Amino acid sequence: MAAAYATQRLNWMVWHAWAGTALLALVLFRLLWGVFGSETARFRSFVAAPAAVLLHLSHLLRREPDREVGHNAAGGWSVMLLIGLLLAETLTGLYVNNEIADEGPLSPIVPAPVANAIDSAHLWLWYALIAAVALHLAAVAFYAMAKGQNLVRPMVTGRKSLPEGTRPPRIRPLAFAAVLAIASAGAAALLSARL
Repeated sequence: MAAAYATQRLNWMVWHAWAGTALLALVLFRLLWGVFGSETARFRSFVAAPAAVLLHLSHLLRREPDREVGHNAAGGWSVMLLIGLLLAETLTGLYVNNEIADEGPLSPIVPAPVANAIDSAHLWLWYALIAAVALHLAAVAFYAMAKGQNLVRPMVTGRKSLPEGTRPPRIRPLAFAAVLAIASAGAAALLSARL
């Protein structure tokens, strides 16, 4: 995201497109990993019902140990919001058609007014994405300071101290993740290629 922002600000649109393609590959990988990946990464394991989110948020100000094996109920929805915004941002980038970027690889398949509307959406989605990232980072900081829960270490290392008697999650092999990553990169490259 930082590369996409910097390259857009510097008007390095070829590099901006490469950053967008890389982001699209990562989002496609995360979508595949959310279906076929390790247990705690699967959408079905962390997308909670609204009632569960409300219950979780009702305990927000309590300082308590982290008993979640993966994402908490509110965090799961935050992840879904970020993935959705990233997907929409990268896909709208494929249609960009303006005086700066000339045209995206998929611009020729839609009428100019539609491409211009998609271009506007690309800008507004960026602002929404920045706001969602800021909120997500603020929540992680809040959990660290107010609740004493380090949410970053397990995300980076893949390891977390679990409550006694908790079954550890099933982890998919690294080779499987590599296959999904290669497939995601290939799909992103195909989508980003000029038609």
